Formats: sequence, C-alpha cells, structure tokens
Amino acid sequence: MLEYDFMRHAFAAAAAVAIVAGTVGYFLVLRGQTFAGHALADVGFAGATGAALLSLAPLWGLVLMTLAAGVAMGLAGDRLAQRDVATGLVLALALGLGLLFLHFYTAYAAQATTLLFGNVLAVDRETVWTLFALGALALLVLAVISRPLLFASLQPQLAEAKGVSPRLYSVLFLAIVALTTAECAQIVGVLLVFALMVGPAAAAQQVTRRVGSGIVLSALLALFEAWLGIALAYWSDWPSSFWITASSAAVYLLAALPRLFESRPSPAAF
Repeated sequence: MLEYDFMRHAFAAAAAVAIVAGTVGYFLVLRGQTFAGHALADVGFAGATGAALLSLAPLWGLVLMTLAAGVAMGLAGDRLAQRDVATGLVLALALGLGLLFLHFYTAYAAQATTLLFGNVLAVDRETVWTLFALGALALLVLAVISRPLLFASLQPQLAEAKGVSPRLYSVLFLAIVALTTAECAQIVGVLLVFALMVGPAAAAQQVTRRVGSGIVLSALLALFEAWLGIALAYWSDWPSSFWITASSAAVYLLAALPRLFESRPSPAAF
C-alpha cells in the first residue's frame, strides 16, 4: 500500500489534519460550540468555489472565508447562540452561493463533490506541506492561549472578573477552528467535518474528564480513525471519507456504551 506516492501523501496529510482536528475539537466540544465547526465548513464552501471561479486554489478561498466567518462569529459573542434560525439561513445562503459560483464556471463542477465530501487520495505533495504549515500555526496559537481559553470556557464570569476577556479568546479560538475546518475539508469534505473535529473529542471526553489526557486521547483517536479509513478505502475501493466517518461513529459508540449502562436505573428503583 505504501509503495504508491498518492498513498504516502494521503497518510501524511491525514496525520497533519487529524492531530490538529483532535486537539482543537476537544476545546470545541468542551465549549459547546460543535455547531460552529459545521457552520464554518458550509461558509467555507462558498469561499472555495469562489476561488475556483477566479482560477485560484480552492484551499485558499476556503481558508480566507472560514477565517472571516470565524472572527465574525467570535465577535458576535453570546448573541450568536440565540440566533439558530438566522445562522441556518446564512449557512443555506453560503451553500447556495457556492452552487451559483459553480454554475458560472462549470469547468470546476467536478470539484464540488471533492469539496463537499473530500478526497484524501488526491492530495499532492505541495498540499501536504501546506496542511502541515496550517496545522503548525493552529497548534502554536492554541498552545499560547490554551490556559486562558480553558479558564474562560469553564468559568466565563470568574475569568472576566479576573481580567480575561471571553470575547477576545472566543475570536482567537474560532479563528483556529476556521483553519482546522479548512484543513479537515481537504480530507473529509465540508459536509463531514464533524467526523474528525467532534467525533474523537466527544469519545475522549466519555473516557476521561482530565483535560490533558483528554486532548492527547482525542488527537490519537482522530489519527487512528483517519489512517484506518484510508487503509480500508485502499482495501475495499470504497470512499475514504465514508470509512473515516464510520470509524468515528463506531469509536464514539464504544466509548459511550459504558456510561449508557451506568446510567440505567436498577430494577429496585421501580
């Protein structure tokens, strides 16, 4: 399997993306902002297709659009949580704009499926290095803000009283989420970002409540699911995105099963 260049590129790209997605996703689930990852992915679809319309690399259109949307969502603060309907309409508009851009430049219509569902087996060497660079930037910024971000996530009122601005760190964090979302779209597509950003993090939080071990476990689970999905795609000739999402769901169910049984009332309770 590793004799082929495209398979080596796929495993390298998946590693670069999965480690970042698992780490950032842990904070995303902890902060209760899982919808933000999906929202940014849908908005980024319009940026990617718009870049293709201008004969630019779709990845950079995706990055710029998600970054702009992430900063805007962070500045909106708590008001965004009370506007689910408006957010849903914005997401639908973003997807509609993406389809409109494809309509005007049909030469890139074949890329729509790749943007929506991903194709890690088509990643070239240049894209791999780009993903590593974006991932390193996201992890570096997250490492710098991780302590105040955790404080603002768990105790927002106390953090504000201590001089920590929840809005500032929300903007910075959502900018990191935007970069991670753009990376994940190269592997699983904009519609399946949850597979790498939410699934491993949610499974890790089912296993351990400790932040440090939870972050490490989330990153390792994301890496395992991404590599397993690529290997199964090679052996079965089924889409790698399907196998990655299926692995993510299976791992989460296995992690959640013990807690489900623990929560069941005993017969004596009746």
